[in-house]
Amino acid sequence: MPRLIYDYTKSELERVSLSPERFKRKLKKAASNLLPYEIELLHKWLQFYTDNRPELRQCLTEVPLEQKGVC
Repeated sequence: MPRLIYDYTKSELERVSLSPERFKRKLKKAASNLLPYEIELLHKWLQFYTDNRPELRQCLTEVPLEQKGVC
């Protein structure tokens, strides 16, 4: 079941990726709702997803890996 939330989060982020502000808001919300290992997966996915989207690269700082105890 938790995998469904992670997958849903990714699809929501893809859907709003045309607007960096909306992307950032959804990313903050996701970071507060996901489990620590899901946040690590999300961070890896974000690095891959934002490779060709420099306007979204700045949003990587919204995923607080250290705060959730992942690193």
